[in-house]
Parts: sequence; structure tokens; C-alpha cells
Amino acid sequence: MMGHHSDAPRSLFCYNANLEDRIPVDHELRLIKGHIDFEFVYDEVKDRYGERGNISIPPPAILKMMLLLVLYNVRSERELMKTIPLRLDWLWFLDYDLESVIPNHSVVSKARRRWGAALFKTFFERVVWQCVEAGLVDGSKLFVDSSLIRADASANSVVKKDAMQLHIAGSYQQFEARLDEHDPPAGADPHDHDDHPYGHVNRSCRSTTDPDASVVRQGKDSAKLQYKVHRGVDEKAEVITAVAVTPGIVNEAHRLVPLLEDHCRNTEREATTVVADTKYGTVDNYLACHDRGIAAHIPDLKTTQDPTGRRGDIFPEEAFRYDPDADIYCCPGNQILTRRTRKPWKGAFQYAPSRGVCRQCALRAQCTKSETGRTIRRYLRHDDLTFMRQQAQSLKSRQDIMRRQHLMERSFAQGVRYGFKRARWRRLWRVQIQEYLTAAVQNIMIFLRHVKEQRPAQGMAAAILHQGVVYIRHVSVVCAGSILRVVPAAQQWSLITPQSNLHTIQSV
Repeated sequence: MMGHHSDAPRSLFCYNANLEDRIPVDHELRLIKGHIDFEFVYDEVKDRYGERGNISIPPPAILKMMLLLVLYNVRSERELMKTIPLRLDWLWFLDYDLESVIPNHSVVSKARRRWGAALFKTFFERVVWQCVEAGLVDGSKLFVDSSLIRADASANSVVKKDAMQLHIAGSYQQFEARLDEHDPPAGADPHDHDDHPYGHVNRSCRSTTDPDASVVRQGKDSAKLQYKVHRGVDEKAEVITAVAVTPGIVNEAHRLVPLLEDHCRNTEREATTVVADTKYGTVDNYLACHDRGIAAHIPDLKTTQDPTGRRGDIFPEEAFRYDPDADIYCCPGNQILTRRTRKPWKGAFQYAPSRGVCRQCALRAQCTKSETGRTIRRYLRHDDLTFMRQQAQSLKSRQDIMRRQHLMERSFAQGVRYGFKRARWRRLWRVQIQEYLTAAVQNIMIFLRHVKEQRPAQGMAAAILHQGVVYIRHVSVVCAGSILRVVPAAQQWSLITPQSNLHTIQSV
């Protein structure tokens, strides 16, 4: 028989409404709430709150709101607060009920400034360590890459300093001082701004909306205000173990060693191999890896640059023979190149022939295009550098480099669903918070997949004995490491006959 809606007035009170019963056992927020610790926030931010005044929103609830902001790629805090009352799972996740008062959106932004980036860095590191304890991180091989993300500012906000001085000469210094005022929040890392954000273009131009962003052109696209995200990813389960955010103009080669150090500190495992693309194949990175005993599977930047430009059709350095006893080079034209100058900032010596020798040489067109003649640079640690360059050309290195392309692109692509490609907020320290949350969410998803794979089959039962009769209630068993929790799936009990096969479950 077909049913129809009743015209009777709706009930004013729902005494049986229980959010706990309405959240599915395998819901991602139930798994996150059951396995990720948010209570640590109390100890981390206790010195940021006073002892008098209004009582704040519990810090774990604020952190969960920021996690929801990234996990569901909500556009803004305002939209987040409008959506929370409409989502029963969000209310349950935040420990709210149907009658709870949703805070104002400014609570999130104020807490973000009060806490600073240090708290979110700690949250990211705790998630990484949880993945380590679950056996999802090997730690011996680290893949490194970077990606540009759009700043939350228009290119129209970029102005030239010289042009501004002509029009607002009296107020220019005050205006520039306001832009230079990074004003990082309490607890911010003082080394976050070590990299100067201004390159050739950015020395004369600056955004009035987001001064920390750099004007960067990528490929054939027009120049945009961008930041650069650097990541280190472990090979075993593709867990992100180290992250950093810099202005878009910063050379990614300078971030290799800091990422390696962060990886070792976050995982408490020593990396034996680092894999990166050609942009990281510098002399400094090769020697840094050599000193740490790390195999650098990185294509040599010099090897890729030599066939291009002015070096494309001249003799390579391998054509020059070096005599270690006499400390000289012999060129293909049998001329002698002696040590002339030293470049201490590069740790190398410059070798050159006598003046006028190259001008009279018949092989000059094949040897150099310089008016002063051919020069050869030899590094002080030439043998160590040669060893690292040969190691980077091995078969194992080429295999890792090919795997890196897919692994790192997949890591960045998975972050797109969480709003990775565009900065949510302005200024460098806020973009760092976004990346810590995004990387933490990606690692949490990896961890939850592992939990689901390790979880026993559903349909197991908890049992009670009442007046000599055994009853069971169907439950879902959620397993995380050595912890076993029994979560009720229904309130109905089933009768167990003496012939039934009943397994005992112990919950902790």
C-alpha cells in the first residue's frame, strides 16, 4: 500500500536523535576521529591564551574546522561555517550536536594568527610519525620535487617602486615599510624568511596585495604571482615526509639539503638515496650528498646545459687532458692551460692558456667562442664530484629518475582535490599553514587506506549473557596498530542458540 505524508504538525522535540548512530562505521571522518589525535593542541597553544576573559572555542575543534576546510576543499571560512549546520557528519566530527551554536568565521582566522605556522607543522610531523609507526615509511629513499602555486593576488597589484616614488614621494617610505612588515605570528620559524623573494624582476616590482609572492613566468604562460611548494616523498607508500614553501623565485636546488634533514628528523630514519630531477643536479648538492654518504640519483645540471647555447658545438671538458703532477691541462691542440685564478665562492680554480694562444690556434672555432680564449674550471673536490656524477648515470639511478616523475606528479595531483594549486590566504607563513594541512590530509588518507586493509571483516559480534541466554550485537572492528576498538553498528540484538558458533572479542 502506498504511503503519503501526514498533514500532522511536526514534532518540536526529537528525543531519539543521536548523531553517533547516524555516522556510518566506515565514514572517513569516523576513522579520522578514531585514529588521529587532536588533543595535543591544548599543550601546544596553552601559552597563547590568557587566564581571564571570555572562554574560547576548544582548540581541537578549531583545528578540526581547518582540517575540514582542506579535506572538503571549502572555499572560505564563511562557507565552512554555513555548511557545518547542514552536515551531520561535520557536527559529529566537531563534537557538536543539533542545538550547538556555530561560531563566527573569524574564530578560525584569529586562531590561525594566534597559533602561527609552528602548530600546523607539529600536526603534520605527528601524522608523519603515525605513518612511520604503522610501517608505511621505509625512509631509505627520498624523492624530491617542487611545484608552483598561484598566490591569492592579481598580477594587476604589481607596481614598480620607481614609478611609485614619483607620485607618492612623501609617503613612499611608510608604504614600503608596511609591505616589508612580515609580522609573522607568535611561534613562527625565524628561518622561514631566509630566502630573499626578489629576483631580477622582483627587485624593481612588488605586489601591494601579497608582497611575499614572486612574479614568475612558467613555460609559455604569462607572468603570475606565485609561491613554490617543495616536497619530499618516501617511496614505500608515498607518504609526504618533508615540506617547505618559499617565494616562487627561489631556486629549488637550495632546498634539497633542508628537505633531507627534515625527512630524517620526522621519520628518525637515515636516507641512503635521494632522487630528484635535473634542477637539483648542482655541484653543491652533489658534494653535500657525498659528505652525508647519500647516493644522489640526480641528473647532472651541467651535462644538460653543455649541449645547449654557446657550448653546443665546442669541445667538451673531457677532451682536455689533466696532468696531476704538473697541475696543467692539455687541450686538443696540444696547448697548455695553467692555473690562473681561484673562485673561492665556487671552490674551484680556473685554468687558461697564455694570452694570444687561442687566437692563433687552428681549432679555435671548435674549441671556444670567447674572445679571450678557452678556460677550464676544476673543483677542489674534483674526484668526489666525478664519483657522484658517475653514480648519477648508473642504471639504478636512471630507473629511480623515471619512477620519480610519476611518483611526484601523483603526489601533487592528489593535492589538487584539496585546493593545492592556489593559495587560500596571503603572506608566506599562511601559505605554509595551507601546505602543512594539505600534506597532512594526504598522509591521513594514506594511513586510512592502510587501516581499512588491516581491518578484520565486518559482521563480527559482541556478546552478552542475560538470564542464561546469549545475545549478540553486530559491530565493526576498527584496528589501528595494536589497538582494537569495537564500534556498535546497530542497537538490535540477535539471539544465539547453543548450536551457534560464537567467537569471543576483547576490546580495549
